[in-house]
Amino acid sequence: MRGRGLLTAMLVALIAQGVGAQKSADRVATRQAILIAEDRRAPTPRDVATIRGGLRSKDPDTIRIAVRALGRLERPTLIPDILPLLKSPWPEVRAEAANAVGQAAQGWKEVPVRRSPAVRVTGSVRTLNGTDHADSAAAVASTLIARLRAEDEPSVRAALCQTIGRLPYTTAAQVQVAVAALIDAAAHDDTVEGRLGVVQGFESLIRLHIRLGAASPEALALLTRLAATDGRDPGQGARIRRVALQALATSDAGDDEALMTAASHDRDAQVRRLAMRLVRPQMLPLLKEGLADNSPMVRFEALLGMRMRGGGALCPASLAAVHDRDTHVALLALDQLAACGIDPDAVAALEHAVTDLSDAASPRGWHRAAHALVALAIAAPERAAAALPQFVGSRFWQLRMYAARAAASMKDRDTLEQLARDADDNVCEAAIDGLSRVAGHAADAAYIQALGRQGYQAVRAAARALAVAPQPLVTALPALNTALQRLNGEGRDNSRDARAAIIDAIEALGEPVRKPVRETPIASVFEPSDLRRLGSARARITIRGVGTFELALFTTEAPATVARFVRLAESGYYDGLTFHRVVPNFVIQGGSPGANEYIGDASFMRDEVGLWPHVRGAVGISTRGRDTGDAQIFIDVVDNPRLDHDYTVFAQVLTGMDVVDAILEGDIIEKVEIVS
Repeated sequence: MRGRGLLTAMLVALIAQGVGAQKSADRVATRQAILIAEDRRAPTPRDVATIRGGLRSKDPDTIRIAVRALGRLERPTLIPDILPLLKSPWPEVRAEAANAVGQAAQGWKEVPVRRSPAVRVTGSVRTLNGTDHADSAAAVASTLIARLRAEDEPSVRAALCQTIGRLPYTTAAQVQVAVAALIDAAAHDDTVEGRLGVVQGFESLIRLHIRLGAASPEALALLTRLAATDGRDPGQGARIRRVALQALATSDAGDDEALMTAASHDRDAQVRRLAMRLVRPQMLPLLKEGLADNSPMVRFEALLGMRMRGGGALCPASLAAVHDRDTHVALLALDQLAACGIDPDAVAALEHAVTDLSDAASPRGWHRAAHALVALAIAAPERAAAALPQFVGSRFWQLRMYAARAAASMKDRDTLEQLARDADDNVCEAAIDGLSRVAGHAADAAYIQALGRQGYQAVRAAARALAVAPQPLVTALPALNTALQRLNGEGRDNSRDARAAIIDAIEALGEPVRKPVRETPIASVFEPSDLRRLGSARARITIRGVGTFELALFTTEAPATVARFVRLAESGYYDGLTFHRVVPNFVIQGGSPGANEYIGDASFMRDEVGLWPHVRGAVGISTRGRDTGDAQIFIDVVDNPRLDHDYTVFAQVLTGMDVVDAILEGDIIEKVEIVS
């Protein structure tokens, strides 16, 4: 009997194990079905039903994935499906639901730019349950505020505050209700996470609705208090102070000298950087202190502040910073000497930089001369004219591109027309942009010739030059139509901006576009196996001559984006490409085969915006409208809350942020390795 009992117990255990395995397999299958439906943007009722089905799961992760997917569709009509999840027993589901409501509500905004701009979109504002946008937004806000008052979990309260702040309000009364709710939330929440959510809500509210009274005296008073160093948690509260200062900067409210003094001496470099943005002319000593800060991001912002508020101190400060140990600060100093043409020392420094090209032959040595030339073209055009030929004849296309920018400042049409015929499309683009300002339609022949270029950036620049009023030559029409036909035939999503510019030019000539580009769905690259293989993957990126940094990939949060990035990386796509856009104290961007923002991987990818914020080291996908990513990546070098909920974050820098900070325009991606 004892042996039979043991056998029965073993049999029961095996059956339970089998049932558990089947349940696990069912959960995996359900999640995969939801992700696939989301990946193709749920174009059918069946896809929407698949996602809705996930809401009925007993597994919190499955529910979270489903509610996130509903939000990412950006369809306000799905908000009623999301709202009940605000009462879920799982806080992670409630937080995701709060965020999803905010994302779905974006569908109330103006109809977004289509992926093929030739398709003209018209129609009325979408509604919720038969009410108009204004009433619907107010009703949703009311529900969120009621839930905020009942919510105990700080992470959920933070998500609710963020969504209350970013709803698309249309009236001052709605905005004031939101302001009051956020102020009340701050009064009843002393947790770091909860207060961070409050300032994030205010940052969005003020940035999006300052004209509707979002920057009320009460709101500014609260932000000023939260921006001050909290003695209880000076380290943990750094992000609160940063976001609060960002909101104050947006509202142009930096009059509190005591706050600015404290912020400029904060232990957090980003807080000190933001203090430099907020100081007033009467606080000039704080800017001068910032110029000596040990953090390059603070020195950069202080030097930038000199241009805005430094008055007569600008030229001496910029001249001293030309020799800053950080290249980005030194380049900004050269740029700002453009305003110092009456200072002989400033002109001499610029002239020395453009005549001494000993370092310009190295891949990382051309920047000083290039920036100095453009500044000299403004400060002392006659001196720049003498140096210009050696730049025009350089074998480095970057120097020729900066030569085009300098020639535009000097209104040197002959040089611009020469550079418009340059073999490099980036040089051509810069020259065409300059010609358009200098010669207008007198240079239409150069624009028409550029329409035949392979680089979309050059084609776009040429079409935009032709579209400028007064009306261009009718003889441009055949070339415009030929260019449009060629780009349509290529079938590359990322020629969209060039095609849009061509269409605008054709219509400016009074001719309708006869064959608009058809809207095509984004091809899915997501496969179920990706989730298993890339569950905890990292990426190691080596920059030639600079160093290596590592990324943690967010496969769970942005599976389709991670899958696309990994496949391209493993194919060697990124190897040898560059970081072509470097904006200190903002982002660096790279991964374009054409070294510009208009040429990336051929097909677009969908956005996967989520809860992870654009903090320093976050890695996102560059877009030019919703769902227009072409695999170009960018890295936030400071916290950028204004990018939250608009740009996908698919990774975070784990190690090597100092390498990221050192990257210069044109630095080469040696290789990208995926580490599972």
